[in-house]
Amino acid sequence: MKIYLARTAGFCMGVRRAVEMALDMPRKEKGPILTFGPLIHNPQVLDLLNQKGISIIEDIPEKGEGTVLIRAHGVPPEIKKNLKASGFRIIDATCPRVIRVQSIIKKHAKKDFTSIIIGDSKHPEVTGLMGYAGGKGYAVGSIEELKMLPEFGRAIVVAQTTQNVLFYEKIKEWVGNKFPHYKIFDTICNSTSMRQEEVKELAETVDAIVVVGGHTSGNTQRLAEASVQAGKPTYHIETESELDVKSLSQARSIGITAGASTPNWVIKRVHRAIENVAYEKAGSLRKHYYNIERSLLLTNIYVSIGAGCLCFANIKMLGITGYFPHVVMSMLYVLSMHTFNNLIGRKADNYNDPDRASFYKKHQIFLALLAISSGAAGLFTAYSMGSAPFIILLCMSILGLSYNLKIIPESLTKGRYTGIRDIPGSKTALISFAWGIVTSLLPALSLQLKPGILIIFTWSVCMVFVRTAFFDILDMQGDRIVGRETIPILIGEKRTMRLLKCILVLMIVFLILSSSFNLVSSLGYILFICPLFLFFVITVHEQDYMLSGTKLEFLVETHFVLAGLLALLWSYVL
Repeated sequence: MKIYLARTAGFCMGVRRAVEMALDMPRKEKGPILTFGPLIHNPQVLDLLNQKGISIIEDIPEKGEGTVLIRAHGVPPEIKKNLKASGFRIIDATCPRVIRVQSIIKKHAKKDFTSIIIGDSKHPEVTGLMGYAGGKGYAVGSIEELKMLPEFGRAIVVAQTTQNVLFYEKIKEWVGNKFPHYKIFDTICNSTSMRQEEVKELAETVDAIVVVGGHTSGNTQRLAEASVQAGKPTYHIETESELDVKSLSQARSIGITAGASTPNWVIKRVHRAIENVAYEKAGSLRKHYYNIERSLLLTNIYVSIGAGCLCFANIKMLGITGYFPHVVMSMLYVLSMHTFNNLIGRKADNYNDPDRASFYKKHQIFLALLAISSGAAGLFTAYSMGSAPFIILLCMSILGLSYNLKIIPESLTKGRYTGIRDIPGSKTALISFAWGIVTSLLPALSLQLKPGILIIFTWSVCMVFVRTAFFDILDMQGDRIVGRETIPILIGEKRTMRLLKCILVLMIVFLILSSSFNLVSSLGYILFICPLFLFFVITVHEQDYMLSGTKLEFLVETHFVLAGLLALLWSYVL
């Protein structure tokens, strides 16, 4: 079974903006935080906001206190006025696309135009738009309703931003023929039209389509309608628990799309559930391979193998003999630290990788023992190599264990920075430097200081930085929810992606030049394949040719294993 995930699935710009504003408010605003009506139409996100202390109000009290966030759908102007008069501070999270429609209606209402709004009269966006029509607005949900309206001397026609594109095209054609003097505006959001168009494209290649999103979400309903109109079996679900596994198992290919208000973690859960259906159907061999692959990732065994391979490659580039204890120490340290921090920092995984969070909750005793035993074994290995490696690794272990802990009392920092994890960008930086030290500097302790050591350390840090920051891009939504300020959150997804690609290109040049000037062994001529491989994987994902999931994570971690294999091949050849 093949699974196709729509490129446009998940939060649109307007919803993402509104949710991010809401999530940032508890850190910035004092007093109660409220939204006037549901911020977006997604129960899971609303539950999350409620957990964050953000409540919903439907009516305006005589005396208000705190901050009110205007929902992404917008509200009538008199609502804003009344909220301010009540004493609330207003922050407007109305989608910019909706604001554009509001402006069109408001502008023409001043010129005595009648506004005909094509949409669901009960939808909050339409309710808000009607408020800008100056009492001369009509909400129309069908051509039949449109035909019942009288002819107006001056009128405009606009659409709810999440309206069905085909339906609005029919409306425009009818109005254009019947009332050519009406002004018609294309106000359906680009995101909406792109999603609906992509559903049609998916329908041409799959046997069934799963539409993920709130049952009350207008844009999600339109996606389901578009899928049905394309003649495909369509399943509109809110969560993976609603999947019709029996029916889906009959399909050879399944398309997944999601509404503009559907969070990534819900999409990931649905994708994982369908992926399990696919592997159940595929047969025992493929299923076992998938289970092994996933288990290696969940237990951090594969990432620790990658650390050992990177260490082995570094040792070969430096020409160090007796690599075995260094490789073992690297593997044990990385296995211990990653497992410990996954156990302690499991909250973000509930959103970033629900499968991992569930795995750690179910096997927390075993994983805790694995982390403790591997950490102790790593320290013992370091001790057997001398006091310096032991002390350095011990300090690194203490630092790693304290990453998720609150070290400074909240009263001293006003709750802003209570631990290392609260420092913006600290996660990626610390992981990168820790790997760099254990895979390059510790093995080089017995050597005299030379440029090659700095080169190997730089290469190691940069490659781990790219790997970690790329995963941070995939985890942006969950990290923002738990208040973790990673590099992609600080500088943005696109800038981070450009930065990572630049680093990889520099590493290719860096390795080749280092070998050319005999600063490291000739292995550098071969290891440039690793950043090239990672560049390819990231680019393929960026172009939406590869899903986020087990396959992608495994390939990213594989570039470290590739370094070890290339070093081994180089050793035998030379």
